[in-house]
Amino acid sequence: MITKETARDVIDYGLSLGADFCELFIEKNQSQYIQLLDQKVNNLQGGISFGVGVRLLFGTKVLYGHTNKASKEELKFIVKSLCAKDRRDPRVNSTNFSFEQFTNIHPTLHGLNNDILLDEKVRYLMKVDKAARDQSEKIVQLDAGSLQRHQQIEIFNSEGLHIGDERHYTRIFASAIAKDGAEQNSSFEGPGALMGWDFTAGVNPQALGEEVARQALLKLTADECPGGKLPVIIDNGFGGVIFHEACGHLLETTSVAKKASVFHDKMGQMIANPVVSAVDDGLIQNAWGSLTIDDEGMKTRKTQLIKDGKLESFMVDKVGAMKTGFERTGSGRRQNYRYAPTSRMRNTYIEPGHYSLEEMVSTIDHGIYCKKMGGGSVNPGTGEFNFAAQESYLIKNGKIDRPLKSATLIGTGPETLQKISMVGNNLDMAAGMCGSSSGSLPVTVGQAALKVDEILVGGNA
Repeated sequence: MITKETARDVIDYGLSLGADFCELFIEKNQSQYIQLLDQKVNNLQGGISFGVGVRLLFGTKVLYGHTNKASKEELKFIVKSLCAKDRRDPRVNSTNFSFEQFTNIHPTLHGLNNDILLDEKVRYLMKVDKAARDQSEKIVQLDAGSLQRHQQIEIFNSEGLHIGDERHYTRIFASAIAKDGAEQNSSFEGPGALMGWDFTAGVNPQALGEEVARQALLKLTADECPGGKLPVIIDNGFGGVIFHEACGHLLETTSVAKKASVFHDKMGQMIANPVVSAVDDGLIQNAWGSLTIDDEGMKTRKTQLIKDGKLESFMVDKVGAMKTGFERTGSGRRQNYRYAPTSRMRNTYIEPGHYSLEEMVSTIDHGIYCKKMGGGSVNPGTGEFNFAAQESYLIKNGKIDRPLKSATLIGTGPETLQKISMVGNNLDMAAGMCGSSSGSLPVTVGQAALKVDEILVGGNA
């Protein structure tokens, strides 16, 4: 997207001002958003953006700027401005660019650069809407939408790297509101993939509409949740959001290097119950959080974070590796050219165990079964969390009993890891967005069902 000559001149200029490392991240991004509200197209947006991010390192000090102009003069002006306070005699010479080629392991047919008709997408969303409304007259609002993105990137750096990639993202959204008198509840589903519109061939719109309606209707007749310290089973899929938020961020070198994570000095130590093994895997074909290369140009990989309870690895970007001494893991990510990369999660999940859900439930006389987790909040340094269950049930005498509403799980990630005593065999994953210092990114969370022996449950009963 820019010439090698321009990249060479700009990078050499940065090194001549004393930088130890200079990188150009060039991005072209096309997006399309369709929103259907109450059986009508309510919002249709699309656009193309372009820009260049310039990163300079003086030791481990990061200087970053960006522009949407790709001329040599503009890029050199940014470099000069960034170096104004740190300029010194040259210390590093650049090497010749070597273009790296790789096989894209995330095939797609219908990205935005090879798109299908808009009418077909609207018809798909209308099927979701109809399926939800057909379940009950108590479904008073249905919101369905799709988001597609085609991201093209190219990276040059002073170590001679020249590499490019194309990423196609598609995500479907559906949310329903059910109302019965003064009682009102909502639901949400949002499957996504690193794939074009062909992803929707595997997402049945009828089933998606029925599912969001079922969730919204269920809580209209649910009982209040009991409170106190109780054994809890957190089911698969989006249940992994607690590990992601309350433990995963503590394993990124962005927090480890600053010693802001409680795990910063625990490498090789037991940080979880021995039944717990967890990974961050960028290689899962077409998964929403997957990559072929990260945003520093390194091929992504599967990283074993925890093995049988022991801390095995952090998620490490270039600067994180320089600060901590740990090997890079292909985890450098950024939302777009406006952000410098930092270490971030990709597809993060707790690996499956051997128990069926029924076996796990049978061990509890009085507790809570959280079938689907919702949103929450986390203290990023300590892992203290507060998450609401979107769908939960009482466990009574070893059986799943009646549905509950307003169940909230309160605890800390590190303590909860120690209290997981059983891991199920039903691994599943779910798409989400993760916000942190390098912007908002597509990630996948996941786990099999987990039994936590004791956790504080906030309820009203």
